[in-house]
Amino acid sequence: MAHTGCHTFDLEFAVRDYECDLQGIVNHATYLNYLEHTRHRFLHSLGLDFADLHSRGHSLVVTRLEVDYLASLRSGDRFVVHSEMTRASRLRFAFNHRIERLGDGADILRARVIGTSVSRGGRPGLPPEIAVLFGADA
Repeated sequence: MAHTGCHTFDLEFAVRDYECDLQGIVNHATYLNYLEHTRHRFLHSLGLDFADLHSRGHSLVVTRLEVDYLASLRSGDRFVVHSEMTRASRLRFAFNHRIERLGDGADILRARVIGTSVSRGGRPGLPPEIAVLFGADA
């Protein structure tokens, strides 16, 4: 079994008016944008550039997404996305996310995003730049 080293990252946001639906709460799909932006920033913090990986033939893709919506955010709410990156299998990595509303500490969302990299030829696998994050046995 591969090393399951993990890395953590937090990113703070504020809800913008246009992200809310007619009910005055953040639309469910908008949370996925928050998570994706956090993943890109997370990778950048580890020295990985999403666009550079793609230009070199490593397209990072989501293969599975599980989301539990626990409470709602409203316009003006400040919140933080807490993220942890782990190895999910030989060919996959996972991001475990939790959104916490600042001020009252309410849990808003929990999600697990599974991904891999696909080569230009369509083969899955982790590029060396990501595999190395999980240790020498990656």
